[in-house]
Amino acid sequence: MKRHLLRNILVGTAIAGLITGLAVSPSMLGFSGTAQAQGNDPMVPRFEVDPLWPKPYPNHWVIGATIGLDVDKQDNVWIVHRPGTLENQESRLTRNESECCTAAPDVLAFNQAGNVIHSWGRDDAAKTVPSGDWPVSNHGVTVAPDGTIWIGGNGPGQPPAYKPGSAQQFARGGAGPGEGGGETGRYHDSFLLHFTVDGKFISEIGKANGSTGSLDPVNVRGTAQIRFLPDGTLVAADGYGGHRVSMWDPKTGKNTKIFGAYGKPPSDDPIPHYDVNSPQFGNPVHCAQPSNEMILYVCDRTNNRLQLFKYDGTYIKQIAVSPNTKGEGAVWEVAFSTDKAQKYMYMSDGASELIHVFDRATLTELYRFGGGGRMPGQFYAVHSIVTDSKGNIYTTETYRGQRVQKFNYKGLVPLSSLIKAKVVGGSVINP
Repeated sequence: MKRHLLRNILVGTAIAGLITGLAVSPSMLGFSGTAQAQGNDPMVPRFEVDPLWPKPYPNHWVIGATIGLDVDKQDNVWIVHRPGTLENQESRLTRNESECCTAAPDVLAFNQAGNVIHSWGRDDAAKTVPSGDWPVSNHGVTVAPDGTIWIGGNGPGQPPAYKPGSAQQFARGGAGPGEGGGETGRYHDSFLLHFTVDGKFISEIGKANGSTGSLDPVNVRGTAQIRFLPDGTLVAADGYGGHRVSMWDPKTGKNTKIFGAYGKPPSDDPIPHYDVNSPQFGNPVHCAQPSNEMILYVCDRTNNRLQLFKYDGTYIKQIAVSPNTKGEGAVWEVAFSTDKAQKYMYMSDGASELIHVFDRATLTELYRFGGGGRMPGQFYAVHSIVTDSKGNIYTTETYRGQRVQKFNYKGLVPLSSLIKAKVVGGSVINP
């Protein structure tokens, strides 16, 4: 009891310090879009971070780089992380060297209270997956319309012989094979895996080391995000090793469509990053998010652009987002508000550590919140983003971020009120 009380006091004090200690300069109010300049004061969604969600993990578990996120019909939140990204000090219990800690299973689900309700991963899959395939670098999780679970991976290298957290891992220098980014030739994570909610194998698309490139109709190649169209088609941002969006019949595993930037056939020719007018997608193609209006929003992350397509692959238009961003790029994933019109679009930006809030119809940016840091409401490599049926936002963080956060939806307010307040739920406005 005392421990939980102390934790609440410390977190509350930290948030209060963050909120009262912030100042906003004129440059921080320079969000894109014309609504403010025209003297209008649009209504925008307001969020507050929940610093006590999720609840502390059981069994001395900790999570590593967290790179997949979805919400099911019951508003349970699913994540996938990378156990092999934990540091030596984070996994000593695995080696019986101390009382703490050990990697949580790869896949976790939380209920609305923040409690873990499902947990399984590589060791469980090894008992039921006939091929023995499991990603070298986990990436992407989605809940299918029937409630089952799909995961992917983006690791080009071959699986290590040791288990995450073992003495062998750290004797070899720590983290195992990492994520890909445009590699040619052999590519291990060329498959998608399908499981029950309890981690029992159902089916597989592709196979390890199977991909022959961006035109391959049998295998994927380093997927990022996985989602489903309303007709049940599986769509993959495909992704790290490829330069395409690919669509699949989840029942038969057959490919139904492949397209690249501007709806043209993809190419595996190497191209430079950071070109908003590039003739092809860069690596990674990081999201393929369907909207209610049957439009597919595709994140071309390091080209700092979002391209829009009809579901048949017909190109509609694109927008550039923070086009001068280098590093990992600005356009990571998108999610939509849960009103029928999906009026607002939320974009995670793991380079600038922001959530961009757009008017979806006009693709005008309204404001940004976030800022880099370790406090609740701040980000270190904010990666995935989803909304639940109540309009709450969830985010994950990769690299050393290693967490999932919840931002409670607090209704619509005039934009001017957010700017005046200077913060929203622990995050800086337009940092």
